[in-house]
Amino acid sequence: MTQQLWQLSATEIAKRVRQREVSAREVADATLARLDAVNPAINAVVEHRPDDVRRQADEVDRAIARGDDPGPLAGVPVTVKINVDVAEFATTNGTRLQENLIASADSPSVSNLRKAGAVLLGRTNSPTFALRWFTSNLVHGHTYNPRNRSLTPGGSSGGAAAAVAAGIGPLAIGTDIGGSVRYPAYACGVHGIRPSLGRVPAFNASSPERAIGAQLMSTTGPIARTIDDLALALRAFAAPDPRDPWYVSVPFEGRAVPKRAALCVRPGGLQVVPEVEAALRDAARRLVDAGWTVDEIDDTPPMREAALLQEQLWLGDGFDALTNAVESDGDPGAAAVIAAVRGKVRDLPADVISRALVRRTTLTRQWRLFLDEYAVLLLPVSSELPFPDDLDRQGPEGFERVWEAQLTLRALPAMGLPGLAVTTGIVNDVPVGVQVVAAHHREDLCLLAGRDIEARGAAVTVVDPIV
Repeated sequence: MTQQLWQLSATEIAKRVRQREVSAREVADATLARLDAVNPAINAVVEHRPDDVRRQADEVDRAIARGDDPGPLAGVPVTVKINVDVAEFATTNGTRLQENLIASADSPSVSNLRKAGAVLLGRTNSPTFALRWFTSNLVHGHTYNPRNRSLTPGGSSGGAAAAVAAGIGPLAIGTDIGGSVRYPAYACGVHGIRPSLGRVPAFNASSPERAIGAQLMSTTGPIARTIDDLALALRAFAAPDPRDPWYVSVPFEGRAVPKRAALCVRPGGLQVVPEVEAALRDAARRLVDAGWTVDEIDDTPPMREAALLQEQLWLGDGFDALTNAVESDGDPGAAAVIAAVRGKVRDLPADVISRALVRRTTLTRQWRLFLDEYAVLLLPVSSELPFPDDLDRQGPEGFERVWEAQLTLRALPAMGLPGLAVTTGIVNDVPVGVQVVAAHHREDLCLLAGRDIEARGAAVTVVDPIV
C-alpha cells in the first residue's frame, strides 16, 4: 500500500522534496489535511495558520527551483510547543496570564529549523506552566492520547507527542526539565530525546531570564516516529546561536567506544511493573543481538539524591512567585501540583540553591565516571505503564504515585545528562518503552543504541485517534 505524504518520515520527506519527487507545497497540503481530519479528536495543535504554512512551503520550492540548497529538513512539517518562542505567535505556556504574550523573534531552535528548510506547522499544547506529566490548561483545553484516550498523552510536551503519533507532522519540538520530552514520547508510543545541557541553544526573548535551576536543567529536544528523524532534527536545531550562553559547540559524533551497556531495572530501588521490566529485558536482548555487551547492575550512581537536587533547584528559587501565578491563572491541574509539592519546599534552607549546586558537582562527577565505563545505560522511563489521564489530580495518593514512578525522569536533568525514550511496543493497547542514557554530549551513543533497539522491533506507525 502506498503511504500518504503525511505518513512519511522526516528523512524521507526531505529526500523526496530535495530530489523534486514531490513538492514541499504538496507535503504541506497533505499534512494540513491530516491536521484537519484528526486534530479535533485529540487537540494536539492549538494554533496554526494554513496560509503561512503554505507560504513557507512555497519558499522551499522556489529555493529548489533556483538551484539553492534548501537545507537538511527541506519541506518537513514541524510543530512547536507553546512555551517556545515563534515570531508573531503567542508564547502562552498554557496560562491565561500569557495569552497575549506575542513573540517578536524566534527562539534559537526555531531559527535553526527555518534555516534547515523546515516548515513550521503549528503550536502544540502543554499543561499550564509546563508543570505536569498530563496536558490540559484553561487557554487551549485538554489534549488526548491518540493511541488510547483513557491514558495521558504525557506532559509537558503532550501535544507534541500526540501530534507526531497521529501523523500531524513527523517531527515536533518539545522541552524537558523533568521528563517533558521523554515521557510524552513514552506515553504516545513514539521516540523522544532530551539533549545534554548546551547541545541545543535556547532563549525566549518574550520572557524574563529563567532561574538558575531551570537554566541548568531545561533542554529543547525533538520527538519523532524514527530514531533517524531524531538525529536529523537534532543536528539541524543544534546549530550555534550566540543568544544562549550555555551553548557548547561540540562535534555531534564523539570518539569511538566499545559497545558496552549497563542495564538497571530498579534504579534507586524503584519498583517497576512487570511490563516495564519485560520491556527493559527485551531491549537488552535486542542490544546483545546487535553486538553489544550488556551488564546488568543492581544500581546506578545516586539516583534518588539527584532527584532531590532536581527538586531543590526547581523549587528552591521562585516558588512563591510560581504559586502566585498559578493562583492567578486558576488552572486546577497546576494548583494540584503546587499543593502537592508545597511540603517539599516548606523546610528548605535559605541557601538551598548554593548547597544544591555544590552537591550537583559531586554527583555529576560520579555519573561521568560511570558513563566513561559504559557507553549507555538502559533504564525505565517510568516505573509504570502510561498513567490514566489526570491521575495526579486524584488526591495525594495519586500524585505521590506519579511522582515516585517518574524518578529517573526527574533525576537525570539535575546533571544535565542526555536521555532517549525509545518506544518498544504496545501491551494491551498501552505503549511501553525504555530509556537510554549516555555521557554529556554523547547523544550519538543514545541514538546508536536506540537504532539497534528500534531495528529489532516493530516500526512505529501513524495511528488514527480513537474517540
